Amino acid sequence: MINVIIADHQAIFRAGVAKVLAVEEDLRIVGQPVSAEAILNALDKLRPHVVVLSTGFIALLAEIQEVAQRRQIAVLVICDNSENASDFMRMGVQGVIYRSASGNMVVEAVRRLAQGQAFLQGPNSSEVEVNEDLVGLRVRNRLSDRELRIIAAIVQGYKNREIAMQLYTTEQVVKNALRNIFDKIGVSDRLELALFVVHHRILAQATASVPLTPLRPQPAIAAVKGRMEINSRSATIH
Repeated sequence: MINVIIADHQAIFRAGVAKVLAVEEDLRIVGQPVSAEAILNALDKLRPHVVVLSTGFIALLAEIQEVAQRRQIAVLVICDNSENASDFMRMGVQGVIYRSASGNMVVEAVRRLAQGQAFLQGPNSSEVEVNEDLVGLRVRNRLSDRELRIIAAIVQGYKNREIAMQLYTTEQVVKNALRNIFDKIGVSDRLELALFVVHHRILAQATASVPLTPLRPQPAIAAVKGRMEINSRSATIH
């Protein structure tokens, strides 16, 4: 049995990844920490084989790697499409996938790392999969750019009020748009929507490319790399 910890700052996406992994007989989710202290405690006490880590926690990477090396835990980073996966591999993690990765790729990456192998998703590694995703393509063609923007915000954990601010509209307009989106896709809540996006890569790529104003400042990769170099030298609608 492969024990996995999921540490992602986006609650909806975290729940979606957990659902994808939980159906696999050889994978077990042992923790979903959401704070720096909780992540380090979980790594030390829960003894996972793999930790799935979003770049929202990249500022903790040095501390995470220290515990991971001591406990023989592999680190799989989930990065945004706008980021370069190779940058994180150079930081010493064992694997990197993009946030738009399909559910099958997430499962494969976790299994590879648990076996002691490295895993790096290339930017064009799933073009065939995208072309064969006829369901995702049909749904994508039914969605407007505005609806894609709302879906992107939902997957990234934005609340209705925050989405309304992004779109310069009212919360009620966002609620109405969400109902239309649910009807078009055939889902009933935010979690099902996130799972649908995870399972259909063409939608995952479309939403991942939508620019959104961050909910909170994210640490820059360059800043983290600079510190490392210095150290080496010294649900439902509401």
